[in-house]
Amino acid sequence: MNIVLFGATGMIGSRILDELVSRGHSITAVIRDPGKLAGRENVIGTSGDIFDAASVADAVRDGDLVVSAYGPGPENPDLLLKATESLIAGVAAGGVRRLVMVGGAGTLETAPGRQLMDAPDFPAAWKGIAMAHGNALQLLRASGLDWTSVSPAAYIHPGERTGKFRTGTDNLITNDQGQSEISAEDFAIAVADEVENPRHIRQRFTAAW
Repeated sequence: MNIVLFGATGMIGSRILDELVSRGHSITAVIRDPGKLAGRENVIGTSGDIFDAASVADAVRDGDLVVSAYGPGPENPDLLLKATESLIAGVAAGGVRRLVMVGGAGTLETAPGRQLMDAPDFPAAWKGIAMAHGNALQLLRASGLDWTSVSPAAYIHPGERTGKFRTGTDNLITNDQGQSEISAEDFAIAVADEVENPRHIRQRFTAAW
């Protein structure tokens, strides 16, 4: 499968890249400096602007589907919405139907009608980006694409590839101690599984240990 990947050098995106390549897929990685991925087998680095729909359309035109692991960080929530808008428009203009996008955990429900970001101890510095991920999800729902949004656990970090995790839809997954956690390596497995065997078309799902 020819997969176009945005955010391929980030903490999550680099693990998704490794996982997809290990499964034999061909990756077109759209990054600012394509030289960072020079020499990688089955990986073509190409420059592109995720904030420009025409640039996105050019980058995805020969792809079977698009995966976005773009994440601007908590200090730039507006950039997430800008990127989502141009991705939706560019993917459609490029003739690709399917977009798999890494989302956030803040809008996952901890109880009926209550989201993780509503918790009193939710970090104030992360509230803006959590809300932006919720708005990005609404943009996906209003689009005509065959989209999937993948939310990580509340705590995602570099770690071990165990292959052991649980998936759900709109509810935060926690363990017996009430913790919500996953390694970026196992999260990448969940994303790659969805790429290969779509089970959540026009849906959001989450993965955690």
